[in-house]
Amino acid sequence: MNKLLFFVDKVSTWIGHAFAWLILALTLQISWEVFSRYVLNAPNQWAFDLMIMMYGTVFMMAGAYTLAKNGHVRGDVLYGFFPPRLQAGLDLALYFLFFIPGVVALVWAGYTYAQESWAINETSNITANGPPLYPFKTVIPIAGIFLLAQGLVEIVRCVICLRNGEWPKREEDVEEVDVDKLKQMVNVTDQDIARSDEYIVANNRGQK
Repeated sequence: MNKLLFFVDKVSTWIGHAFAWLILALTLQISWEVFSRYVLNAPNQWAFDLMIMMYGTVFMMAGAYTLAKNGHVRGDVLYGFFPPRLQAGLDLALYFLFFIPGVVALVWAGYTYAQESWAINETSNITANGPPLYPFKTVIPIAGIFLLAQGLVEIVRCVICLRNGEWPKREEDVEEVDVDKLKQMVNVTDQDIARSDEYIVANNRGQK
């Protein structure tokens, strides 16, 4: 079972990493548009549409990745103080009440929007000669399918936690720096840091 859970986690992680490169492309595209508009005085009509599409694609395709890393914002500040079984029970109820119906609706509506967009070769009407919209709208059901698959994995994790009393492991990935763990790794205490700061301040005063 863990192999299946990790496999879906790896797929979601790979997708998140792959589409994260769009952030770099979006940054370069915006920078070039600013240069073209204010230096070359030659703005591109399709630039604004492309920015929206690229950002929307990153936002949607990152959903499954964020869920795989348990990174979505929780509204209940008391959740972290609950025991694992209570957390799993709440998550399980919310998955069935809100997540599954919402994501299924997203996939269904997204498929309809994409199908209609392909049928009429829809283009953006935000600006003149806007780029085609059907590739962008196709991302909606695809992102929904990956998100739904990851959600089913999370439901299984809730069931495992209810049975074992602890959350199963997740696929490891790059995480934010944990300062406390970093201190332990290099054998540095807060007192060492304070003494170092005092030495630097005293040394700077001596140089002045």
